[in-house]
Amino acid sequence: MHLFGRADVWSATLAAPERNRPPNFRPGWCGAAGGWKHRGVAEFAAVVLAGGRARRLGGVDKVLLPVGGRTLLDRTLDAVAAADPLVVVGPPRTTARPVRWTAEDPPDGGPLAGLKAGLALLPAETRAVAVLAGDHPHLTPDTITRLLAALRATPEAAGAVLTDSDDRPQWLVGVWRSAALREAMPAEVRNRPLRAVLAPLAPLHVPAIESEASDVDTPEDLREARAANG
Repeated sequence: MHLFGRADVWSATLAAPERNRPPNFRPGWCGAAGGWKHRGVAEFAAVVLAGGRARRLGGVDKVLLPVGGRTLLDRTLDAVAAADPLVVVGPPRTTARPVRWTAEDPPDGGPLAGLKAGLALLPAETRAVAVLAGDHPHLTPDTITRLLAALRATPEAAGAVLTDSDDRPQWLVGVWRSAALREAMPAEVRNRPLRAVLAPLAPLHVPAIESEASDVDTPEDLREARAANG
């Protein structure tokens, strides 16, 4: 029996222009070579936000920066490998595992717009969803397991987020009840702070282990992540 109920896996499609498709694109599939052959059951879905450019990193496509032989995006996706569906919000790129792509609506509307677009692709029966930014080099499946466990232990909680060493919530490392997110989502999301919508939901705080909560925003962050991952 699954913690948050049944979430049927369904085939991924990609409505991006052909010129934007990754080189290993196959109709109906995106990401890893091959595709999903089996309809199974997943405990949770995931929405990974991977849009925009990194101004403090010279405008590069940050989530494609390599750390320890894998891109930041692939490292983030590894942490939610058990999720289905696995939705990435942003321009389609090549990824090591199959994902379903979507875009912010409106374009360049910010993280909240990205989250709303990602939620729109989840089946109605999805009970829980991991919400992550695509630039976390140190997340692992254990991170998500602990967040899910916290949510399971407190049925009245809307979500659970990772906190750093100062107990500051990391709004883009969390697991939420899908219904709570959908209910909280405002009609107008363009450039509205994500925290303004998520904080009133009073999520549980789950302490990060070591550098688990760190992301990559600056050249120094990137150097530290690479040093920690050989």
